Amino acid sequence: MTEPLDHDRNNDDDTYPERPKSITLKDVARLAGLSPITVSRALHNPKLVKPDTIARVKEAAAAMGYIPNMLAGSLTTKRSQLIAAIVPQLSNSMFAEMVQGLNDELSAHGYQLLLSVSNYSQQKEEDLLTAILSRQPDGIVLTGIQHHASVRKKLLATGVPVVEAWDLTPSPIDIAIGFSQERIGEKVAQYLLGKGYKRFASICARDERANRRRQALEAELRRHGVVPVATHMATPPTVLNLGREGLRAILAAGHDPEVVVCSSDVLAQGALIEAAAQGIAVPDSLGIMGFGDFDFAAFTHPPISSVHIDKRAIGAQAAKALIARIEGRPLAGNVVDVGFELVERATTRTVG
Repeated sequence: MTEPLDHDRNNDDDTYPERPKSITLKDVARLAGLSPITVSRALHNPKLVKPDTIARVKEAAAAMGYIPNMLAGSLTTKRSQLIAAIVPQLSNSMFAEMVQGLNDELSAHGYQLLLSVSNYSQQKEEDLLTAILSRQPDGIVLTGIQHHASVRKKLLATGVPVVEAWDLTPSPIDIAIGFSQERIGEKVAQYLLGKGYKRFASICARDERANRRRQALEAELRRHGVVPVATHMATPPTVLNLGREGLRAILAAGHDPEVVVCSSDVLAQGALIEAAAQGIAVPDSLGIMGFGDFDFAAFTHPPISSVHIDKRAIGAQAAKALIARIEGRPLAGNVVDVGFELVERATTRTVG
């Protein structure tokens, strides 16, 4: 006779195995040989506890698989230990490096990072922010200073500390840490004019910040009597092939630029590859200028001239500013200009 399966036996009397009892803070305290209040402080307010005690608590918690109830801790400290950040995309190393700097600094101070991606949509950013605020983060990092109309109102109403990164404004929601898009456009124009370039084209992402750099570049060129011959707009996310397509479109339209200014090194690399495919020598017949000074920019053939931004520093400074706000410490200022640096490499040269 066939032996009944275990679940058949259980069905006979409608009984099921009881779920294992969840591990509590008291269990961790017992294993660590400490009081529950000490364990609670070590987990939720470690600044009040000695480092060796924190280590004992973490070791005991890990051994038991205990996960702290951060909501319970927040009721005491009135903090969630959660910082939220919204970036346009993650495939762009500009934002990825900022996020790494932000996360490293936050982790060192006991905060966790909640990351969301807006895909360059202000409406998506607003929707994400609404969901994030319901979780009561201790601070928020936004990308740029252009937001949906209701974002500023919501953030001011909550009073949560906010950093707007990657841009500067004299009137931020709370704190602005970044650089001047307009100043970069002007400096790139001045640099390339100084090299003797007269016929300019650009490949620019359909991104508000990139567009402001392009407009500033064109304004500076016009002040010197130079009018760009062509602009190709690329729809984000900016991938290498868009740079190839951009240069191909500019040349197919009959334009003959001496230099192409790209809104990112990714687009510049694409333009460089397309130039090689069409037998155009860089920089002898065509100069290429990028932005961002990505890791690969120094190792292409030839290496790409670019604009260096300390991306990790923006993230780290954003974290420090938020932590200072959360802890009630004064800031030296609520607008921080991290600056930028023009990096001359072999894709640009002196003309004539």
